[in-house]
Amino acid sequence: MRVLIAPDCFGGTLTAREAADAIATGWHDAKPDDVVTQRPLADGGPGFVDVLQVATNGEIRYISVTGPLGVPVEARWLSVHADGRRVAYIESAEACGLHLIPADLRPQSCETATTRGVGELIAAAANDNDVITVGLGGSGTTDGGAGMLAAVSDAGVDLTDISLVAASDVENPLLGPHGAARTFGPQKGASPEAVERLEAKLAAMDVLKPVADMSGAGAAGGLGAALLSLGATVTSGAGLVRELAGLDAALDDADVVITGEGSFDWQSLRGKLITAVASGAAERGIPCLAVAGQVSVGRREMGAAGVQAAYSVSDHVGSVQKSIADARKSLIATARHVATQWSR
Repeated sequence: MRVLIAPDCFGGTLTAREAADAIATGWHDAKPDDVVTQRPLADGGPGFVDVLQVATNGEIRYISVTGPLGVPVEARWLSVHADGRRVAYIESAEACGLHLIPADLRPQSCETATTRGVGELIAAAANDNDVITVGLGGSGTTDGGAGMLAAVSDAGVDLTDISLVAASDVENPLLGPHGAARTFGPQKGASPEAVERLEAKLAAMDVLKPVADMSGAGAAGGLGAALLSLGATVTSGAGLVRELAGLDAALDDADVVITGEGSFDWQSLRGKLITAVASGAAERGIPCLAVAGQVSVGRREMGAAGVQAAYSVSDHVGSVQKSIADARKSLIATARHVATQWSR
């Protein structure tokens, strides 16, 4: 049986590459005669630069930028010069990611964390590129991109002749029940009171009002809206990676595909990686299985998205704590179980 392993990262525990290797190991343990191919992916959030570097053989550039707490962090961006095009790929989480903020500081930083470092990355990439693609997701900020806009302005960057692209991992608008603050604020440490203050702050940003209702405006704490205000076009981060990483060619040679991420929930059905992989599998009539740290999507919803079955790592090993304590071992064990269920 030909098995394709194509997961996203498992937030905070395993990179996409580590997750793919763990799933492949578990599957091979159970079914050593199966042919297993690994294709780690990303949807604009953490891992975006790593996955695209492998896919494009581009050059990783390093730069010190302002982190979400205002102190310098080392960030990377990807430069790809090929076929007469000069394209820069930026992973916003490199400069403002939630992983850069210690958990005990998040309740205090959720209202002050800045995207300034993302603007500094854009300024650096603007020097010798025609296209700048910014991957959104995994941020620890909800500043509506104010820091990014300030950094771009302070650097005097002229984006007139540069195509700016926002690769969004979600389709959420800026405001409202599905907006940046109310949907993602609690994940970044915001209390209910802080969420409402963040909502009011975003609503008061005049520069974002014309784009507030656009798809992806609420990505990365409103950073999507700020990029839209600069004239960016929005594309699916998962769709972009699907194309550049050659996922479709890999699916052509597969009998089953296993994807996954840290949490398979309703947000996963709004433009994230699992839906992109499932769509490609459905086009070819092959089953798509999801393995995630936790699963809260019902059978009807996952079926509508093209996922035949989903497996929770935490359920398989007994608890969330156990699944996190040794994430690789837990994922291997779950993948071993999945293989016994599906390999023919």
